Amino acid sequence: MQSEQLKQFVFDKVDDLKAKDIQVFDVSAHSNITDTMIICSGTSKTHVRAIAENLVVEAKNADITIIGVEGRDGSEWVLVDLGEVILHVMQEQTREFYQLEKLWQDFA
Repeated sequence: MQSEQLKQFVFDKVDDLKAKDIQVFDVSAHSNITDTMIICSGTSKTHVRAIAENLVVEAKNADITIIGVEGRDGSEWVLVDLGEVILHVMQEQTREFYQLEKLWQDFA
């Protein structure tokens, strides 16, 4: 799957589970680990976990390699690494605290 298709795949899967405030950043010129960073919010720990798990299941069904998943246990912030796309699913208060968008918005 090409990078643009993978980005759309991830976006669609988080949108399917009603992720909030989905932001997509092209970081390819500034990162040597990924091309795209997607950040979204869930309304609770359960919602955050469900969004991330849905992506993992759908990716496996589509034969997309998952490099890693971090944060499932606490589910305040779950990261799903698909190589060319990294997804951050966060509870709103965690997202406000870390403000990842501010780190990447100047580069995007």
